[in-house]
Amino acid sequence: MLSKKQMDYTLFIVVLLLVSIGILMVYSSSFYYAMDKWDNKAYFFQKELLWSLIGLVGMLVASQVNYRIYGKFAWLLLGGSLVLLFYVLATGEVIGGAQRWIKIGKITIMPGEIAKFAVVVFMAQSLSKNQHKLKKLTEGVLPYLVLIGIFFTLILKQPNFSTALTVAGVMFVMLFIAGLPWLYVTMLGIGGFGAAVYFMVSAPYRMKRFTTFLDPFADPTSNGWQVVQSLYALGSGGLFGVGIGKSTQNKLYLPEPQNDFIFATIGEEFGFLGSVLIIVLFMILIWRGIKIAVNAQDRYGCYLASGITATIAIQAMINIAVTTSSVPTTGIPLPFISFGGNSLALLMGQIGILLNISRFTTDQETSDNANHTNRRRNSRAY
Repeated sequence: MLSKKQMDYTLFIVVLLLVSIGILMVYSSSFYYAMDKWDNKAYFFQKELLWSLIGLVGMLVASQVNYRIYGKFAWLLLGGSLVLLFYVLATGEVIGGAQRWIKIGKITIMPGEIAKFAVVVFMAQSLSKNQHKLKKLTEGVLPYLVLIGIFFTLILKQPNFSTALTVAGVMFVMLFIAGLPWLYVTMLGIGGFGAAVYFMVSAPYRMKRFTTFLDPFADPTSNGWQVVQSLYALGSGGLFGVGIGKSTQNKLYLPEPQNDFIFATIGEEFGFLGSVLIIVLFMILIWRGIKIAVNAQDRYGCYLASGITATIAIQAMINIAVTTSSVPTTGIPLPFISFGGNSLALLMGQIGILLNISRFTTDQETSDNANHTNRRRNSRAY
């Protein structure tokens, strides 16, 4: 039975909690770094607060806009993101050896972040119409593999391996959900693993990160510095943490602690329990996203919700795994918590889309109740 109801307030509250924690932790983790580099202890806090407000407005607006409208612009979004990816490689600003940013006045755009959303919308729209073709390799699967290869290569050239991996991973998850045969799933899994190994060994700095991951304490003052400082932070937090603002490792030990390694500050200041709380909040968010996808009114809504949820889940898992030295170091923000304007605003906007999808669902429980009521009415009539 199709029903229109209120948006998923559990998801809404969880995201607000994560964003609020993020604002607090950006200020706590960046205090000394902002003073040292910008002579303004609230430099990152002010920017994060502004982008949070922009993201909140975007989330509320998107929650009221019918999610089907994005599918009408799927090709435009895909083409536009490709143009931006080519443009950033040609004229983008180089920071720290990476060319990932397009600067327009005081605003900085990251095409990689836009690409994440563009591929989700395009894949959702395309798969909802062509799901039946996935059993055919050349007609159904191959075009998507080519698309994955194009986006992966363009983003990797920035270089931005973590974002390239996220985009490819999200597209693979959406293909799997759409019913990709197990034979192709296995083939893609093996091929993807082989490609990851190749790209790792073909770049000396990536290979160095892998060897450092195997034993970060073998070179604690150079290549292993970030990971070692992160582990020190997590270890010193204990069960309850040292207290908000009392972290030692973010006081110019951990490089740019407000970004990729912000989870380390959470672990140090709020301890094991605080870290678990963050993980639980992400688990609730992912659970609500899956529930929205399962109960979506149509295939497009299902795939769109699945893609958005997968994007958040993959980023969160990689970030926490890197911080805890469970995988080799790669730069990816923790959703809703790490400092970052583009990423935060776009993710909150996508949560707004999830909230809108949650208002239009196929509610089995409602359907069962309605059938039960009808049966009772019919029995009375007889």
